[in-house]
Amino acid sequence: MRAPRVLLAGVAGLTLLLSACTTDAPEGTDGAEGSADGGNGAELTPDDQWFDQEEFETQLAQRDIEPEGPEDEPWMQAIDPDWVDTTEFAIDDPEDAHLCFSNASVSNPWRVTGFITMEQQVEALVDEGRIGSFDSSDAADDDNQQISDIQAFVDSGDCDAIIISPSTTATLTPAVETACASGVPVIVFDRGVESDCMVTFIHPIGGYAYGADAADFLVENLDPGSTVLALRILPGVDVLEHRWAAAQQIFADSELEVLGFEFTEGDGAQIKDLVSQHLQRGEVDGIWMDAGDGAVAGLEAFEDAGQPYPVIAGEDELSFMRKWESEELTAIAPVYSNFQWRTPVIAAGMILAGEEVPAEWILPQTPIRDDELDDYLDRNSDMPSLHYAKFGGEDLPGFPEAWVDR
Repeated sequence: MRAPRVLLAGVAGLTLLLSACTTDAPEGTDGAEGSADGGNGAELTPDDQWFDQEEFETQLAQRDIEPEGPEDEPWMQAIDPDWVDTTEFAIDDPEDAHLCFSNASVSNPWRVTGFITMEQQVEALVDEGRIGSFDSSDAADDDNQQISDIQAFVDSGDCDAIIISPSTTATLTPAVETACASGVPVIVFDRGVESDCMVTFIHPIGGYAYGADAADFLVENLDPGSTVLALRILPGVDVLEHRWAAAQQIFADSELEVLGFEFTEGDGAQIKDLVSQHLQRGEVDGIWMDAGDGAVAGLEAFEDAGQPYPVIAGEDELSFMRKWESEELTAIAPVYSNFQWRTPVIAAGMILAGEEVPAEWILPQTPIRDDELDDYLDRNSDMPSLHYAKFGGEDLPGFPEAWVDR
């Protein structure tokens, strides 16, 4: 049996900046400030390319559906699963199974936390004899590189299953379909593509639910007429575009004034500078973010300006959650459940054993609210600031050292 080997090197030394390079950028989005008008809602109409009313309503309803699966293993739970037969992919000796993973990147703290969790889940499955070995490639947020990585896995003929976390949606679709056509089972997770050729697509409820959790909180906790600044990472990624589309829909029906949105590239210094610029123009009462790993930098801009903290929707990254506790912020931590990084390798093992999996494996996605803050901080008290509270890896072999020593 081959030992797991990972082609990705130097995770701990990476600069955690999310590249804004994407080939899926809608026309006119060049990183400049976007326009929005909360007064009449005209500029808050979601882009038809990224907004589906039926899917929006479905995701909001799924937040209240009890998932199937073990109560203490959310990475194994599924919301309204449609199970598919996988016996055609079963192999005689799972201990010889070789998994290949094409990763969009480890270019932000959420992805670093998740990849560590995935590696530890692989180790557990190897120990159990469910799989044999594991390779991964890192595209560094470059579409062309990831297309090449996927093709290399297909051409090698060495993969019993191919797992893909796409860098962008439309551009990676042909590469995923090429992998499907190779005859090996393909598992897509995290971000989607415009195809259903994969055996299973694994993801939390989705971007609409995330964006709505954040926007609803701001609407509920700000007075009518209050101002909101939206901070976005980059265009062209479905889950991120859906987060903003959901927020647009909710803000348009509110009495809040949306000042606009800014693309930040996930860079803390840029976030702080952009927020500072808005504070120089006037008051900012609320902050909506499509990913909250830079939330602390945004809050520091308020400190520097001598302004009261805003009502803010961040994320379950510990730096934000610790700031939330210490400053007694009015805040919420929407989550895009980081424990999802366990599920694709588990699904691969199931598929290669001929076990049923959901065609669309929808995982639970529940934000952290004020009454849960202390509990999650206690459970993650030894973890570094860039760690995500809902990583779900407490029972894996390397806990806690693998995440602490990243």
